[in-house]
Amino acid sequence: MLKVEDIFTHMPVLETRRLVLRPLSLDDAQDMYDYARDPLVSRYVPWEVHRGIEDTFAYLNTVVEDQLAGRVSSWAVVSKAEDKMVGTAGYVWWQPEHQKAEIGYVLARSLWGQGLISEAAKTIVDFGFTRMKLNRIEARCFEENIASARVMEHCGMTFEGGFRDYLRVKGAFCTFRFYSILRREWEEKL
Repeated sequence: MLKVEDIFTHMPVLETRRLVLRPLSLDDAQDMYDYARDPLVSRYVPWEVHRGIEDTFAYLNTVVEDQLAGRVSSWAVVSKAEDKMVGTAGYVWWQPEHQKAEIGYVLARSLWGQGLISEAAKTIVDFGFTRMKLNRIEARCFEENIASARVMEHCGMTFEGGFRDYLRVKGAFCTFRFYSILRREWEEKL
């Protein structure tokens, strides 16, 4: 059976027409801080807006530790046109014994609505089925986050339902929409 560390100790660089997905590093701190301090970007994620670049460094230190330990992680999403890191996309968790995992993503507000995060998400879904040998890939979003739901649909995912008051985020109980795609559905779209 494939192990998490087999993939995530040496994360490969993935490339699309408009993006490069590469391992995150401490060098990404300023670019990440530029979008993570935006209250609209952090509105539909479980983390708080970054109030100072030290918040960003603290997060990136955790990511780098995860990469060194071979734990699941996200890629830096680098815009070829902007030549800078503009978001992240990757795996939130992976259960190799069940061949399933969950993806997550975030993108700088200045690039919303251009299909970039859909492009990144499709790439990591493809990676999950080809390299991680997954049978099921899941994603979830806040009920109100219609744009994120569209990203999941663009990845070929099916809406499975909503979980009312699923998590307490930033002091409030939030309802989430759940999506998934199965290997056989992904193969049919090839």
